[in-house]
Amino acid sequence: MNQTVRARLSALVCGARTALRRRAARRDAGMVTSEYAMGIVAAVAFAVVLYKVVTSGTVSAELQGIVKRALDAGM
Repeated sequence: MNQTVRARLSALVCGARTALRRRAARRDAGMVTSEYAMGIVAAVAFAVVLYKVVTSGTVSAELQGIVKRALDAGM
């Protein structure tokens, strides 16, 4: 009888641990998705800022000058 009670308690405890692990895994999966979303938003924001800087008048003129000098050096 004592062994039967121990076996049932052990099964209950193991089942509870498994259920907790499953719930924790589901919570973590959502967090990972939100982290990816935040990373994508940050990357897009950085790309927009970089695009604005590169297409500004001063930087654009400098880049055109560099390309012109590189093409003229090849001749």
